[in-house]
Amino acid sequence: MTTLSGKTALVTGSTSGIGLGIALSLAKAGANLILNGFGDASKVIAEVEQFGSKVGHHPADVSDPAQIADMIAYAEREFGGVDILVNNAGIQHVAQVEEFPVERWDSIIAINLSSVFHSTRLSLPGMRAKGWGRIINIASVHGQVGSVGKAAYVAAKHGVIGLTKVVGLETATTNVTCNAICPGWVLTPLVQKQIDDRIAKGIDPQQAQHDLLAEKQPSLEFVTPPQLGELVLFLCSEAGSQVRGAAWNIDGGWLAQ
Repeated sequence: MTTLSGKTALVTGSTSGIGLGIALSLAKAGANLILNGFGDASKVIAEVEQFGSKVGHHPADVSDPAQIADMIAYAEREFGGVDILVNNAGIQHVAQVEEFPVERWDSIIAINLSSVFHSTRLSLPGMRAKGWGRIINIASVHGQVGSVGKAAYVAAKHGVIGLTKVVGLETATTNVTCNAICPGWVLTPLVQKQIDDRIAKGIDPQQAQHDLLAEKQPSLEFVTPPQLGELVLFLCSEAGSQVRGAAWNIDGGWLAQ
């Protein structure tokens, strides 16, 4: 088992869903955690604290570079810096390109792509100084293929994979690595909404879930947050030290088609 005792992980968008699952996996491995997300985080902090880690929370809106800078400063002040950065925060909006609201495009690019750049550029100096670091970007299968109606999301996730490659190359001779994870369908609130939309049309709930998966994911099973967390642990381990600039698919066979 990967031991991360003494390391501090910052996971953006980690008060629910994929981010929380990854945070819990890191805490189980002994890492201290900085959670990020809106609202009252007391229940989530308590859930992570059960593993004995030091846990903090910063409410930065990652669409704002100044708030990201404040979050990294908080990490340095309270935890001695960031050793493991998981860029997970993301939002979605579905519309045809000619009908896509400009403000929604700007928000998705800011949160799903620009925040990855700002968190990375601000965390890298500390990682280089310590001589160790892991940057793990939660991209998507949509970083490698397109889907109708998801222009901003697909563009942002393609950008995340490109940025991952550049950072992976720029840190190639150091003990800092940068990689992306590309999940397929994960049963998050965003995906549940797509299932609920089908149910609203009179489709049986189990059939609605099956039909959604069958369109893209040959395994007919959702990827789970704990599975993503285990992959993050591998990338943090010595065994993952030569995985650099990679986009790692965990998608039930989606991209094998």
